[in-house]
Amino acid sequence: MGEKRIGVYPGTFDPVTNGHMDVIGRATRIVDELVVAVAVNIGKGPLFSLEERVALLEGSRARLAPEAAERIRIVPFDTLLVDFVHEQGASMIVRGLRAVSDFEYEFQMASMNARLDNRIETVFLTASERNQFISSRFVKEIGRLGGDIGHFVTPEVKQRLIERFAELDVADAGKADGLNDGGDD
Repeated sequence: MGEKRIGVYPGTFDPVTNGHMDVIGRATRIVDELVVAVAVNIGKGPLFSLEERVALLEGSRARLAPEAAERIRIVPFDTLLVDFVHEQGASMIVRGLRAVSDFEYEFQMASMNARLDNRIETVFLTASERNQFISSRFVKEIGRLGGDIGHFVTPEVKQRLIERFAELDVADAGKADGLNDGGDD
């Protein structure tokens, strides 16, 4: 038997969506092991902490077929992606494409990674038709405004989003009431 094919699927996953899970499930068909790499990505100002995003992915992984789920590792990272790929013993980066508009950015990233290490291949998986329009950003916007996000995320992720938005509403109400003004009490 040949060398084990290990792929890395990087992202912020803030939050993980059904679109992400679709790519994860399909990626397990082309690799022996898939490392879902959760980026710290403080620059994006994530809604969930790194630990929360890993936990949400762990819960979502449990919904996959057992033969796929057992070949997935979820690992946080805060290094250069190419270095992380090496650390994991991987030779492939998996990226999902929702629309043609994603391609230019993803192509640039793949080209940069290839310049850093041409032994690492980037594989693009197009989103399935039912998931082409889903993005974490849209899910957060719809959920924050009270829209139904049940078709875009697992029930567990939906519940956690509802809870987070309630926490944020309470914090915002405290600021608006002057209760959280930072003054001396």
